[in-house]
Amino acid sequence: MNTTNLMLSILFGVVGMGYLMYGKSMATLAPIGAGLGLMVVPYFVSNNILLVIVCLAMMAAPFVLRDR
Repeated sequence: MNTTNLMLSILFGVVGMGYLMYGKSMATLAPIGAGLGLMVVPYFVSNNILLVIVCLAMMAAPFVLRDR
C-alpha cells in the first residue's frame, strides 16, 4: 500500500463515517449504505484511480436515489 492509497482510504473512510451518522440521524437507508460502502471499499480496491471513481459514485448515490 502506497501513501496515496492510504490517504485516499482515510479520506473516504471519514466521509463514509459522516454519511453513516447522517443516515442514522435521518433514518434513511441510502446514506447508511453509502457510508458503509465508503468505509469498506478501500480495503478491497488497490488501484488509486479506480478507488476514486468507485468512491465518488458511492458518494453521489444518495443524492441520485433521494429523488426516487
